[in-house]
Order: sequence, then C-alpha cells, then structure tokens
Amino acid sequence: MSEPVGLYVTKSDYAYTRIREGILRGEFEPGAVLQQAQLAKTIGISTTPLREAMRRLMTEGLVSLDAHRDARVSDLTAEEARDLLELRLSLDPLACSLAAQRRTKDDIRRMRETLSHCRPLLTNPSVEDLIAHRAFHQAIYEASHNDLLISTLDGLWDKADRYRRLGLEVSRTQEERDQKDREHHALLEAVVRGDSDGAAAMMLQHISTSLGAKAATRLGGDEAAPTQLSPVD
Repeated sequence: MSEPVGLYVTKSDYAYTRIREGILRGEFEPGAVLQQAQLAKTIGISTTPLREAMRRLMTEGLVSLDAHRDARVSDLTAEEARDLLELRLSLDPLACSLAAQRRTKDDIRRMRETLSHCRPLLTNPSVEDLIAHRAFHQAIYEASHNDLLISTLDGLWDKADRYRRLGLEVSRTQEERDQKDREHHALLEAVVRGDSDGAAAMMLQHISTSLGAKAATRLGGDEAAPTQLSPVD
C-alpha cells in the first residue's frame, strides 16, 4: 500500500480506495479482521480518516464493524449472490432497453471508447481490468438517462465485484471468453441502432451466464441461480 496519499482529495478517500482494492484483490480475505490501529499505521494515516473509510465500505457491504470498532471483511454468501443476480437479471436489461431509446451522440462516443478498453476478464484480473469492464457497463447505464436506475445499478456493481472474482475461479475456456467479448459488441450495436428489445435480450443472456451467475451456482449449488427471465417479464 505505497501509493502516495497526496494523489487523493482526502486521506479518507485514499484509505477507502486502498482497502477496497485489497478486498477485491483477495489481500484481505472474507472473514479477515482488520485491526484499525495497525491498518492505519500501515497505510500511513490516522485512525479518524480510516474510520470514515470503513463506514463507507460498510455501506457497500464489504466490511462489518464490531463493538470494538475493528472491522471484519464480509463473508460471501449464496443468498447475497442470488439476490444480486436476480436484481441484475431484471434491471440491466431495462437499462439497455432505455439506453437504446434515449442514447445521445455523446453516449455512443463514450460507449465505443470504453468498449475499446474492455477485454474478457482472465482468472486473476488486475484492478485496472475490473475498472475497464465496469466502465463499459456504466456507459450503457448512463445512456438510459434514468438517474435512479443508474444509482441502483452502480450500487449493485459495488456489491457484486467480489462475486465476480469468485466466478473467475471457475475455469473458463477461450471460447467462453470470446463469447463474452462478442456479447459486449452486440450489446453496443443494439443500443446504437435503437433496438431496445434486442438490447434487452442480449443483456439478459449476458447476465444469465455472467461471473455473478457462476458465483451463485458455486456458493449454493444449482438452486442458487434464479430461473432465467424473459426480457418482457
């Protein structure tokens, strides 16, 4: 954790970013206790901004705080993986459908630009890989021009990041990775040409076989993965 604090707006922002990345990378494993006094010393800040960062991470469901104010990295559960998948199966296709109806020239430019940096995730992706993947989906969400939907999906993405990493532990063939790349391009083209039904259907397929779906199955067995929904349900 050697990145300079001065690059961030506040020390709390710095602590939040470094700890969140550590959780997503697996440096801090599920169930691990984060002793705040020691962690603050390691990062090079006081405990006050660290506590602010911990509260922020708690709202994202990444940590829990005990009575002694130490933090524990939240466990991965089959129930949460299922809940996240069910919500995304409904809301992501909706965002794509609205994006196809409402996208602007600036939206199209941003979607094309973010897709140019997005590659199918490998087994051990860097934080930069995860950011690029998110940026493309975020560009589609924002093209929906529905602020409540965008905010909801943004929060779901935060909670789903660790489950994506768990999903990546299930071996994927090159064909599977290539298929995800084709789906990304098909999503973009459906939105660009204004095909709202086609965009929704493609996103439904994309989420149904996503890393989150793999994580739900791995944690809870086949019963943890919800039944695939119709894009008009």
